[in-house]
Amino acid sequence: MPGPNLLEAPLAPEFVRFPENFGTRFIVTVDTEEEFDWAAPLDRERHGLVSVPALRNFQQFCEGHGVVPTYLIDYPIVQSPAAIEALGPAVQAGRAEIGVQLHPWVSPPFGEDVNEFNSYAGNLPEVLEREKFRTLRDAIEEKFGTAPLIYRAGRYGLGPNTASILSECGLRFDTSVRSLFDYSGNGGPSYRNHPLRPYWIDRAAGLMELPLTTVFWGPLRPLAATIYPHLWRAPSMRGLLSRARLLERIPLTPEGVTADEAVRGIDVALRDQLPVLVLSFHSPSLAPGHTPYVRDPQELNTLYDWWRTVFEHLKSRGVQPTSVADLLASVALA
Repeated sequence: MPGPNLLEAPLAPEFVRFPENFGTRFIVTVDTEEEFDWAAPLDRERHGLVSVPALRNFQQFCEGHGVVPTYLIDYPIVQSPAAIEALGPAVQAGRAEIGVQLHPWVSPPFGEDVNEFNSYAGNLPEVLEREKFRTLRDAIEEKFGTAPLIYRAGRYGLGPNTASILSECGLRFDTSVRSLFDYSGNGGPSYRNHPLRPYWIDRAAGLMELPLTTVFWGPLRPLAATIYPHLWRAPSMRGLLSRARLLERIPLTPEGVTADEAVRGIDVALRDQLPVLVLSFHSPSLAPGHTPYVRDPQELNTLYDWWRTVFEHLKSRGVQPTSVADLLASVALA
């Protein structure tokens, strides 16, 4: 029997319950991946791992703030001895956690053409998506000595068979849903209407959705659900509303979002009483020159300053860091 279709926004979501004293907490997730040219066609071979040693610096930075980051690892990363060296001791000591991130174009077995449509793992035939996922998941467990419990589809590319695959492999969280975003224009999923609160995908299997946090901010926020769907194909109009400070869509990421914007987004999320804030970014941004967001050392300093500002603001608002293990324990107590 097929499992739930993660592409469909649940009509009556069963939200995950947390203990009364849980409050709001935040989790830092890192799309831990190879470097490649974001402006070029996808390619199985043209990528690098130059930024991998910088993972150690970010891990030490997070430890200094009492944060346990979750590294969502793809196949080239798990095959890198430098990645195991940088993150392995922290994972074993519980100072970091690992999950799965599937980039199908660089994850064996290679049974598909490399193109935009197939870059979303959920678009692949069920058998191939399962084989790629299992190969990657097993490699992560072998290299790090612990079974991953959380998944993010590369490019947020969930599909109709993904939930069943995750349940079969014992995962407890998916964190691929990027609420308020729509990737259907080039063959990907649409998450326009998906909830922002954690919800059960399959309660019997113990599988939960942990959506990435994005909020609307501005005077037009009460009308965002009506206005924004009409602007998906009009980026210039979205930009105009944002610059006029009338309506902004703010994802909690240092990539393309200023620290001031993130602080405003956090405050909106707290007013909305979201129990878990999911922050994210791509690991190649930890070294200059590998993403559009960090092109030089100054922009790398800006990225770290973003995290300092965000961590300090979260602390001032009484929002504590959490982790996969902490979330599982909290749900069990609710």
